[in-house]
Amino acid sequence: MFSNKVAIVTGASSGIGRATALAFGREHASVVAVGRDTSALNQVAAGIRECATVSVDVTVDDAAARIVGAALDAFGGIDVLVNAAGIIGSGGIETTGDQMWDAMFGINVRAPFRLMREAAPHLVARRGAIVNVSSVTGLRAFPGLVAYCASKSAVDQLTRCAALDLAPKGVRVNAVNPGVVVTNLHRRSGMAEEQYARFLERSRETHPIGRPGQPDEI
Repeated sequence: MFSNKVAIVTGASSGIGRATALAFGREHASVVAVGRDTSALNQVAAGIRECATVSVDVTVDDAAARIVGAALDAFGGIDVLVNAAGIIGSGGIETTGDQMWDAMFGINVRAPFRLMREAAPHLVARRGAIVNVSSVTGLRAFPGLVAYCASKSAVDQLTRCAALDLAPKGVRVNAVNPGVVVTNLHRRSGMAEEQYARFLERSRETHPIGRPGQPDEI
């Protein structure tokens, strides 16, 4: 299905991004895998027939240009952009500091926006597509996650606006809003193993399917 197609995937070193990059590889796409963990990216690349890796923090000023440039240099164009890189952090309206707020929006919103903007002309040239990995928290409010919920809600509105801007040019823009998925996202936020185990157990009750999701399903 994706033969002769080029897909950029951010957050490709773990979780949903990793599963997405490998899925594109199985469908014979050429993949540009983006992440901060060079070793993990190389492991992902080893499972993909044609894969270029870009080890970069997506929030740095030249990240978007470097990523798009790597795709063009390696494969000559871009057909798909998947923005899967993201972070989560706990904190309510009374306890969330400016640093957490800015970090959440920097990675979850500003970085996808800049990469979408940079890649747009190349996606238009091939009538490509963008998929932003959002969250159920973009659709519903949850206590103790004010910055994360707000950032994912912003991703959803960014997706809607970009979809209207790019639809006349043949580019589709969509978001996927998963519930709880078993990745390293929560652990990296500082959640202890015991707390994470309770969180997953609680997810068995809150998800109609009776369990949290797996990255491959997304």
